[in-house]
Amino acid sequence: MLVKILFIVVFLAVTIGVGVYCRKKATDVNGFVLGGRAVGPWLTAFSFGTSYFSAVIFVGYAGQFGWNFGLASTWIGLGNAFIGSLLAWVVLGRRTRVMTQHLGSSTMPDFFEKRYDSKALKLFAAVIIFIFMIPYTASLYNGLSRLFEMGFNIPYWVCVLIMAVVTALYVVLSGYVGTALNSLIQGIVMLVGIVVVVAAAMNVNGGLAASVEMLSQVEPVGDYTSIFGPDPIALLGVVLLTSLGTWGLPQMISKFYSIKSEKSIMTGTVVSTIFAIIVAGGCYFLGGFGRIFMTEEQVGGQFDSIIPSMLQAVNSDVVIALVIMLVLAASMSTLSSLVLTSSSTLTLDFIAPLNKDKMNEKKKMLVMRIFLVFFIVVSASIAIVQAKSKVAFITDLMGISWGTMSGAFLGPFMLGLYWKRATKPAVWASFVFSVVVNVTFMAFKLSGNVGLLPPLLRASSNVGVLAMLMSIVLVVVISLLTKKPDMAQVDKKFSCYEKQVTVKAKDSIGG
Repeated sequence: MLVKILFIVVFLAVTIGVGVYCRKKATDVNGFVLGGRAVGPWLTAFSFGTSYFSAVIFVGYAGQFGWNFGLASTWIGLGNAFIGSLLAWVVLGRRTRVMTQHLGSSTMPDFFEKRYDSKALKLFAAVIIFIFMIPYTASLYNGLSRLFEMGFNIPYWVCVLIMAVVTALYVVLSGYVGTALNSLIQGIVMLVGIVVVVAAAMNVNGGLAASVEMLSQVEPVGDYTSIFGPDPIALLGVVLLTSLGTWGLPQMISKFYSIKSEKSIMTGTVVSTIFAIIVAGGCYFLGGFGRIFMTEEQVGGQFDSIIPSMLQAVNSDVVIALVIMLVLAASMSTLSSLVLTSSSTLTLDFIAPLNKDKMNEKKKMLVMRIFLVFFIVVSASIAIVQAKSKVAFITDLMGISWGTMSGAFLGPFMLGLYWKRATKPAVWASFVFSVVVNVTFMAFKLSGNVGLLPPLLRASSNVGVLAMLMSIVLVVVISLLTKKPDMAQVDKKFSCYEKQVTVKAKDSIGG
């Protein structure tokens, strides 16, 4: 117990210390929200990776989908690495950084207003983020608190309170720079932690080969060690939701806003991809062995208990302490990113416009900090209530949030960077379709009538994927059917990509 307590105390002290150290970087809105658009490559890459993966992945998704798909669940981690990280950086990174600076945009809703000339779009996007970011934020506490209960035998609500207070302290003090620096530290903890825990879990049953052999004997024999698992279609849905989803999530896209240089893009692409391969690949690979640690009766549908039970079987205080730090690091980094995105969006894109943009820098900073605390308090309260009511699993909370936001924003944002013909009515269609579809699914889920839906739409992951794919389709089709935007104005917005820049020979071969 002393080892576990020492690990956690040191980690929390370092986290708060970073917040205090970086507080001078957060003296204005640009510094607080974007780090002055001068964040280095390693901080940007780790900030992207740690915002991506949290307790939701390690405890919720790895447990449930590892149980459902066996070793094939590793494909989810690889999809996260190559689609959610590598392709996201290649397709969106540079263009996002260039156009958002050109338009003077600091948030995703602000981009929609300036790209599509619609203040109403900005307000509606801000409302979507405000509403659907909260259940995602609440879901972060669940997996972390299960591990804290296991390792320290302290009540759930105490775990939630500790995480909420520490996160609030360093984000309120330091904004994006402190969050990014803490993400680097937290990312290193995650990398070490996942390698150690996978090795320890495999050792419980005699090593990797013996573990795979045991899993291959689980009924139906061979299904859980096959290359695509027992349900390839469902597996594909999860891969797409968790990978393509990052392309439309405001807290992920905001990382591209703050990129410092061309070098940051190249380094960020490589580092974030490698990070995702190790962390996400390791999490899902570990979860794939859940069936050799627990029986169907022991799980009883409570998939969130699988990973904690696997760790108990390891029976090592040092490993458990390291894993608790891993999940604490993952959850706090994601939570800080979410609440920073939520508070800045609500302040800059909703409150400020309603005040006719008369708020000065000092007042905006104050309001953002107030909303930071507000989001953390609300999400923590929901997490405590949800744990007692057992209304939804971690995966449902996250799936609905990801599906709604990515479904609303993916098409309008990505095509807004590349396609001049994209129109305002098409963006509205994407927003409305995603909200209606996901809220409808949520209503069926909460009422216990999800069985009335078509088979493919009975999982939050599949509903989210439908919303994301339709987002792209709707923007293309409706844009072609509606009046062209003012192309002279659009050309001005896209002129940033034609701007000539001079670089050193070491950065470009030239003619």
